[in-house]
Order: sequence, then structure tokens, then C-alpha cells
Amino acid sequence: MVYANPLGSEKISKLLLKFSVPAIVGMMVNALYNIVDRIYIGNSPTLGANGIAGITIGFPIMIIQLSLGILFGVGGATLFSMKLGEKKEEDAENALGNAFTVLVLAGVLYMTLGQIFLSKLMTLFGASPTILPYSMEYMRVIFFGAVFQITSMGMNNFIRADGNPKLAMYTMFLGAGTNIVLDPIFIYALDMGMAGAALATILSQFFSFVWVVSYFLGNRSRHKLRLKNMKVKPRLIFKITTLGLPGFSLQLASSLLNAVLNRNLLLYGGDLAVSGMGIINSLQTLFIMPIIGLNQGVQPIISFNFGARKFDRVKEAAKLAIKAATITVILGFSISRLFPEQLISLFNREPELLSFGKTALLSWFLCMPLVGFQVIGANFFQAIGRAKTAMFLTLSRQLIFLIPAIIVFPRLWGIEGLFYAAPFADFISFITTAAFFYMGMKTLEKNFKES
Repeated sequence: MVYANPLGSEKISKLLLKFSVPAIVGMMVNALYNIVDRIYIGNSPTLGANGIAGITIGFPIMIIQLSLGILFGVGGATLFSMKLGEKKEEDAENALGNAFTVLVLAGVLYMTLGQIFLSKLMTLFGASPTILPYSMEYMRVIFFGAVFQITSMGMNNFIRADGNPKLAMYTMFLGAGTNIVLDPIFIYALDMGMAGAALATILSQFFSFVWVVSYFLGNRSRHKLRLKNMKVKPRLIFKITTLGLPGFSLQLASSLLNAVLNRNLLLYGGDLAVSGMGIINSLQTLFIMPIIGLNQGVQPIISFNFGARKFDRVKEAAKLAIKAATITVILGFSISRLFPEQLISLFNREPELLSFGKTALLSWFLCMPLVGFQVIGANFFQAIGRAKTAMFLTLSRQLIFLIPAIIVFPRLWGIEGLFYAAPFADFISFITTAAFFYMGMKTLEKNFKES
């Protein structure tokens, strides 16, 4: 009996709910890793604002770590989905095995380099003499868990593509739930400070790693992790890497963005500005993660149907995802306008930090309603294998528009000018993505009529 994949036949709206809701919940829960650390640290009498700044300085390095999981995980899962759509089961399992191998190798290499160059990295990414000890204490422990986060994050994409989005969500619940429970124990009860927050994080990532690997070795998975498929095949790794580059590039650009942002915050606003923007970054992550989850949910739907040449279903999935993304970001935008001070006070209640954070939040989020379309529209091209277009569009906001604005605007208008760099970049990248998406849809319609 031949297994009929529901991605090619089930109603698109039902599929989007089935795949995206668990991914959204999972990404929201996953976002709690860094956010919970900042909340506990920010409310600690011995750490406070300096502790938040310490994590903020290390955040760009943690994004690079995450980006490696996306490079080989999303790239591998995209190829995996395409091969399943083409009914090439063996090729799909080869993609699974090779992706696992390079994820583990990337984690080991990243951990080693991080430990060797820790102090230089923290200084390079903008740590002041006051903040440096906090950053080093936190990141030294985080680097030890690199292989667990990179591999579990990457392989979780395969669980979703294997037709088990709920299990992919449970991976996120397991990790973040463990982190939430362990954080207060290590930070407060055992008085381990920054190192305690980091230890809670890497232990939770270890449990996620065990969960993900056991799935592909057990009976629940449709496609198995087999030793014969783990032998590195350069051509396959190249294809996986090419498909994963847009998401990887976006995260890498995000890391560079945060590093440039931290240095300019330190220059124009001091350590307080770094702490304040660290809080805003956490809130932005919380509001944007549902869009990332939605994108992860729609990716296998688009990729499978594109591989199966069902272009009408590809178009329907993309448009439905954009509508859902736009509604989601408008909701987050509304919350940020109605309760800015309350949101900042979750992390720290120092009056000066509250005042700075409220002002920065209202300015930074000004064009947030446009972000949903930009994320889904850009990643649509990745899902159909047009990696170069996807890479350009995913980089347009952060690398091409936002970083130059962060450098130029404060020179013209001071720290307040820096706050308006984000809405400027959001608007310009929205226009750029809309133009590409319109032409892409026209091409898709043409292909559909011809087929």
C-alpha cells in the first residue's frame, strides 16, 4: 500500500492550521529561553540592569549559534520535503542523515572556537568593562551546550516535515519548560547568578536533543535516521546549504545587526541603553516568533506542492499564510501601543530604565504591521527553491536597510534617531518584497496555466 501524503491533497486551510499552530506555539515557547533568562536576571537584586546588558551583548553570538541549526536544518528539511513530493524516499532519507552529521559537526566546532576566543568575542560585540564579566560568565556556559541547541533546533524541522508538527511543538515545550523550572533554582536558590541562567539553558537544550534524536531512531517516525545515510556526501551538503542559506543569512544579518546596534547604543546612550534595547529585543522576539512559526508551518506545504507541480495549492498556501501573519503582527503591535510601560516593567522596574524603554519601544515598533508580509513573502521563494531571491529579500530589512540607518540616524538626530531606524527599514523592505512577490505570483500563474 502506497502512503498518500496529505500535503498534496488535504484542504490548505486545514493543513496550515495543522502545521502552523504547533510551530507557532513551539516558537513562542522557544522564545522564552532568552526572555525568561532576562526576566529572572533583570529582577535579581545582585544582577539587575547589568545582568540584562550582559545577556544582550552575548545575544548576537547566540543568534549565530541558532543560525547554524537553521542553515542545515531548514535547508535539509526543505530538500527532504521536495524529495518526498517527488516520491524519492531514499533521497529524502539521505538528506536527513547528512543534515544530522553536519549539524553535530557544526556544534562541536562552534563550541571549540567560542571557548578559545570568548573574551575577545565579548569585547568585539560591544561589552564595556562594566558589562564584560557578566557576559563572559553567561556565554562561557552557553558555548558548552552549542552542539545540543544546533542539532535539536535543526532536526526539529525534519520532525515537522515528516508529518508530525505536534511532536515538533513538544520538543519546544520540553526545552523551554525545563529552562523555566531550572532558572529560578539555579539563579536564586543556588545563587549561581549568570552562570546559573546559562546552565539552565544548556540542560534544557540537552533534553531537547535527546528527544529529537530518539524520535528518528524509534517507531514514531515515517523516515529513519540511518547510519548509512550519515556519511557526508559533498553534493548533497551543498544542496542543503544552498536551500538553508536564506534563513541562515537572515540570522547572520540579525547577529551583525545586534552587534552594530549594541555598539551604537553604548556610544550614544551608555550601558542603560544596552539594557533597555535588550528588553525591547526580547519583546520583539515574542511578537515576531509567531510569524517564524507560521513560516515554518507553511514551508513544507508550499515545497511539497511545488515539487508535485500543484501550483494552485502553492498560491493558496502563500496567500493564506500572509493573511494570518498580518493579523498576528497587528495584534502584537496593538499590545505594544496599549501597554508599553507594563511590558518593560516585566523585566526591570528601575525608573530610568522604564522611561528609556517606553520611548524606544513606541518608536522601534512603529511599522511592525508590515513585518508579517515581508517575512512570509521573502521565505516563499526559499520554499520553491529560489534561494538567491529569498536570500536577497530576507537580508533586505536587516543588512541592506536597517544597519546603515542605525549607523547614520543617531549621528544626525542622536539616540532618538536610532529608534526610528527600525520603522524606516520595515517600510522600505516591505515595498521591495511586495514587488518581487507580485512578479513571483505572476510567474506561478503562468506555470499553472501551461501545466
